[in-house]
Amino acid sequence: MSEKIKCLIIGSGPAGYTAAIYAARADLKPVMIAGMEPGGQLMTTTEVDNYPGYPKGIQGPEMMEDFRKQAERFGTVVRYEFVSSVDFSSRPFKVTVNEKETLLAETVIISTGATAKWLEIESEQRLRKISGGVSACAVCDGFFFKGQDVAIVGGGDTAAEEATYLSKLCRKVYMLVRKDFLRASKAMQHRVENTPNIELLYNHETIQVLGETGVNGALIRNAKTKEERKIDITGFFVAIGHQPNTSIFKEQLELDAQGYIKTIPGTTQTSVEGVFASGDVQDKTYRQAVTAAGSGCMAALDAERWLASKGIH
Repeated sequence: MSEKIKCLIIGSGPAGYTAAIYAARADLKPVMIAGMEPGGQLMTTTEVDNYPGYPKGIQGPEMMEDFRKQAERFGTVVRYEFVSSVDFSSRPFKVTVNEKETLLAETVIISTGATAKWLEIESEQRLRKISGGVSACAVCDGFFFKGQDVAIVGGGDTAAEEATYLSKLCRKVYMLVRKDFLRASKAMQHRVENTPNIELLYNHETIQVLGETGVNGALIRNAKTKEERKIDITGFFVAIGHQPNTSIFKEQLELDAQGYIKTIPGTTQTSVEGVFASGDVQDKTYRQAVTAAGSGCMAALDAERWLASKGIH
């Protein structure tokens, strides 16, 4: 016999844990499948200074531990397994865990998040893992580089927005663009071009991020002239996009062109009734822990109301 679950939560970042807290308090007896990276992107973030309620800041993993304990306190069952496939074609929904066990769920909340794309240079990854000044989120970490010189890689809207954000905090921002043009919208291009402390370096790629325990420069190369030079920076930001963790939902739910789950505006309802999505898996605009948590709350409330409307108690 397959196990029957009233509310199944897939993913365990701020969105998943907040959904679990609300669902558990509403007696939905949620079961959470924590996934391959329990805690999500915050597990690789050291200092979180912008989440309300932590006046002295908190380490990302410690914060996720607090979220987990709170969810479990109200009765959430957290399982350290991964979802290998789903079938949303009929209810109850069939969710296969660890490629062998099938769970039957009345409602599903998807909170699998997104993964930042990196340049995959050895020095970038090494410094990122020790929180040595490499980041994929200027809004999260820009504050730590106040009055310093930094570089940001990317040429799209996100890179342009983050470069503009950094320009208000940092002394100088080098914007490293692989092509000889910006992909960003015209409005964002003009904003970048008219910001005096942003230096646009077209046709440039990063060879190496310099520094042992923290960033102290970057070795860059002009793709056209092959000329190499060193720039003196203390922060290195990567803004070349995020990949939503939605591969197992491709045939089941409506996704946008980038692979994010589409939800009905103002709700967390997906294209399949009874399946909800919260956090970065459906949010490519804000991508903050606090907005993810907020949408996790919405998903649990939406699931609770939907179950009530179907007479499922």
